[in-house]
Amino acid sequence: MAGAQQGAKIPRIGILWVYSPSVGSVFADAFRQGLRGLGYVEGRTILLEERWAEGKFDRLPSLARELVRLNVDVIVTASTPAVQAAQQATRTIPIVMTLVTDPVESRIVASLARPGGNITGLSLMHPELTAKRLGLLKEVIPKARRVGVFWSASTPSYRLLLSETKTAARSLELQLHVVEVRGPTDFDNAFSAITRDRVGALVLLPDVLFRNNQKRILDLAAKHQLPAMYWSRELVDAGGLMAYGANIPDQYRQAATVVDKILKGAKPGDLPIEQPAKLELVINVKTAKALGLTIPQSVLLRADYVVE
Repeated sequence: MAGAQQGAKIPRIGILWVYSPSVGSVFADAFRQGLRGLGYVEGRTILLEERWAEGKFDRLPSLARELVRLNVDVIVTASTPAVQAAQQATRTIPIVMTLVTDPVESRIVASLARPGGNITGLSLMHPELTAKRLGLLKEVIPKARRVGVFWSASTPSYRLLLSETKTAARSLELQLHVVEVRGPTDFDNAFSAITRDRVGALVLLPDVLFRNNQKRILDLAAKHQLPAMYWSRELVDAGGLMAYGANIPDQYRQAATVVDKILKGAKPGDLPIEQPAKLELVINVKTAKALGLTIPQSVLLRADYVVE
């Protein structure tokens, strides 16, 4: 029996990260934590092959092909560009996606209930997210009538997000100043543009470019004394004002559960795409004070986490 166990094949998981390690390590740790909670021991009962694109989308296809050549048992991806690169590289190896806003709109899967093919995983899609973010900003900064929005065309579903943001703004009687950011060198000009337009607040929609440059964005928001709404807690922990959205580390712990199901024989195309079970509001009161803002008690009471 011992000999049979020693000869058993150890599952190998490929992970295609679009981030740099300094940004994505917290998510990698969460995925490992999820695997440990399921009884896996890295190096003994499971092997991980990680590839980091460092925010360079043009590296994703070659990194995906590299994981396919390694004949991994499952590929875990983060973001729409990463899952599309993996999809182009293989139609047979199961792919577990994370941090994809709308996999149906992006033509990654046929439907959320029955994705079909070799892809399943988790989606960040939630119909009330954008309206909720703008509504919270209006509660905290009631005098704000103009709101800046940064967007990036790098994510295929971004145009849908932008359209939803415009619809939500109209319902809240807010004017938007929309600025496209194509790369890291655009942030200075983007902040200068919305500052000249006298916006009262800023909304950043989820994007890999923004995640990989989060320190630069936070520094510029502080420099321009601009209250900003983000999409995940990590940016508020690092000094951002507010965030409303899914708990991203939880998404990776959840992804480990999907990987486990596939390793035990489930077909990815039969596993429904999972959506965030819970959305969280996080507020940094220290940043609020630095901006001269008083967070209304009604908003603080609804916060899941308050960073002091």
